[in-house]
Amino acid sequence: MLIRKAGAADAPAIAAIILPVIRDGTTYALDRDMSDADALAYWMAPDRETFVAEEDGQILGTYYIRPNQAGGGRHVCNCGYMTSAAATGRGIAGRMCGHSIDHARARGYRAMQFNFVVSTNVRAIRLWQRMGFAVVGRLPGAFRHPDAGFVDALVMYQALSQEPDGNG
Repeated sequence: MLIRKAGAADAPAIAAIILPVIRDGTTYALDRDMSDADALAYWMAPDRETFVAEEDGQILGTYYIRPNQAGGGRHVCNCGYMTSAAATGRGIAGRMCGHSIDHARARGYRAMQFNFVVSTNVRAIRLWQRMGFAVVGRLPGAFRHPDAGFVDALVMYQALSQEPDGNG
């Protein structure tokens, strides 16, 4: 499997992955009714690097990486990951996460933070924990799940650098 930076030519394949996930409304705090163009613009926005996971010429997953905050928070990155339904259970998300961690370190990020992991997304939570992320916060009832009602969202975090932070 190849993970590479996405280009404009990848937009239709990325849209085919992200639109069903957004429309489903169970894992991302995005407007389920956002236009196709707005969804793609969000995923491929200029403030982030977008990647695709490709196997045998087929794009099976995509992720983005961006600074989590501006200014004094730019050393922590944030990522979003989505895989196609055909890729479920094939380890694509784990490989993308591993790639993103390596890429983040190469870019000089000191940590990675997931701001809003829906608590009912148990597969993702287990994967992120296997990848070294810890739950560092819980936002009670922060996500309105279309089937389960109001559920918690988790903040997950992983340090990427063991360098002292200079704060004593």
